[in-house]
Amino acid sequence: MAGLGLPLRLATLLTGLLECLCFAGVLFGWPSLVFVFKKEHYFEKLCEPDAGLIGNATEQADCKVQDERFSLIFTIASFMNNFMTFPSGYVFDRFRTTVARLIAIFFYTTATLIIAFTSAGSAVLLFLAMPLLSVGGILFLITNLQIGNLFGQHRSTIITLYNGAFDSSSAVFLIIKLLYETGTSLRASFIFLSVCSTWHVARTFLLMPRGHIPYPLPPDYSYGLCSGNGPTKEEKEAAEQENRELQSKEFLSAKEETPGAGLQQEARSFWSYAFSRRFAWHLVWLSVIQLWHYLFIGTLNSLLTNMAQGDKELVSSYTNAFAFTQFGVLVAPWNGVLMDRLKQKYQKEARETGSSTWVVALCSTVPSLALTSLLSLGFALCASVPVLPLQYLTFILQVISRSFLYGSNAAFLTVAFPSQHFGKLFGLVMALSAVVSLLQFPIFTLIKGPLQNDPFYVNVMLLLAILLTFVHPFLVYGECRARKESPSAIA
Repeated sequence: MAGLGLPLRLATLLTGLLECLCFAGVLFGWPSLVFVFKKEHYFEKLCEPDAGLIGNATEQADCKVQDERFSLIFTIASFMNNFMTFPSGYVFDRFRTTVARLIAIFFYTTATLIIAFTSAGSAVLLFLAMPLLSVGGILFLITNLQIGNLFGQHRSTIITLYNGAFDSSSAVFLIIKLLYETGTSLRASFIFLSVCSTWHVARTFLLMPRGHIPYPLPPDYSYGLCSGNGPTKEEKEAAEQENRELQSKEFLSAKEETPGAGLQQEARSFWSYAFSRRFAWHLVWLSVIQLWHYLFIGTLNSLLTNMAQGDKELVSSYTNAFAFTQFGVLVAPWNGVLMDRLKQKYQKEARETGSSTWVVALCSTVPSLALTSLLSLGFALCASVPVLPLQYLTFILQVISRSFLYGSNAAFLTVAFPSQHFGKLFGLVMALSAVVSLLQFPIFTLIKGPLQNDPFYVNVMLLLAILLTFVHPFLVYGECRARKESPSAIA
């Protein structure tokens, strides 16, 4: 690559993976951190002694108000994680990589320092710290996703790999929990995370571009350590040849990309796509599955406490098991490989049959959408059965379905809508799904209150909602068939 040697690209890739793996998505390790907070007596003063128990309130098997506080903190933080994707994307687009990363570092460092110096008496500061941690993490992810542009035809695989690393960083809170159990204080762990910000700053200026990484890469492109090195003539010719190959394989012609190739169509506005049936069902698909994931993570400590009948050692053991299974970095690339392979297969089919490349590319998203819904249904079924050993399978299905969810979301929006509207539609779907995710707190309150810790009816309703998500891949498949048979079919 002109101006960019393989060692620099690999260094950028690996350090980006390390950053996402250790910092970006730590929020989703919340159950491990809640266990530590409870040990430190956070919000314990809100507990009321149970008349049926001998001893003080700290020996209660369950504390409704304390659990509600932790659930509310996670609800707000997870809402910010999605809702702030739109403004974070705007900051990245408008002010570019360096500014976006410095903002991320400021938020992240502030959050870790707040947590480091909180105590049971100042636990309310978690309402500020966790959302800041979440927004900083999502900015880290957004600025790193562009690294996929350095690797040509493997771009989808790299992007899903980063999403998997983002999910896997939830294991950081497990490490903090294990260190806490061996005598390392919560303060020491979070001060260490704060000190790591020096590494983020160094990487920002040495291994990341000031602007954006374009795709395909121009012959004279360079950044970071190579920013002062101009390309040689041989490098420029090699880069131009590679770009021509990428353009012929990856980019659709204007005729192919237009729905109903060969037809004269008017340019459509962003809002015409935002109010389309295709976008509406995709929003339902993402929102329902995501709500179930957030509700499960946010209430896992309480759920395990009930199943284990208050046995703290058993709760700790299953919390560790959940965190150990959260290595989505090992799972997410499967979805990326699936999408890359299907894309190549359908493009080849389009060339042989003369059909629209846009239509066959849209068809290639159906298996990924349907498989994600199927995995989520299996995860929800297992989570609804109050049997502790079965939760090991629940944990595995949860991480696989979550890893597929976000990769499929981005892939579908890329293919199903014009590229000039991708950023806005991606931000809109994430923001609206974040609003839906706020339902997790009233659902948790409903279970703890009127339903008296029996989630049966809530689980039945959520299972029915997940079954509804199968409508989305079914409609996309139907649209693909209609367009193949009649190119004039309306989107």
